Amino acid sequence: MFEEILNAVKNELGGHPDIAGNVTPEQEAAIHDEIAQHITHATAASSSGGGILSSLEQAVSSGGTVTNAIEGGLIGSLTSRFGLPPSVTGAISAALPGLLQKFAAKSQE
Repeated sequence: MFEEILNAVKNELGGHPDIAGNVTPEQEAAIHDEIAQHITHATAASSSGGGILSSLEQAVSSGGTVTNAIEGGLIGSLTSRFGLPPSVTGAISAALPGLLQKFAAKSQE
């Protein structure tokens, strides 16, 4: 599942002008990996928690606190690790709800 998530992250964010223009290709690859790890952990924790999965799916679709917590933790981690400017973190934040929703639904299958 990690590889599938990583590929989706690369497809969503790879070459994004706000990201590509502000980080090196090596940093971009590390950022993609970090995002994929966060999504993998979030969906794995949700699928093992029964009702937590439906809570995650609802939170993602409504922009709820679970999504905000995942996003905040990830953005904080990326910012401290890579010193990303707001344009990059904004692009990542905009992509996260769709990515989370896609894989929260898949982990239920």
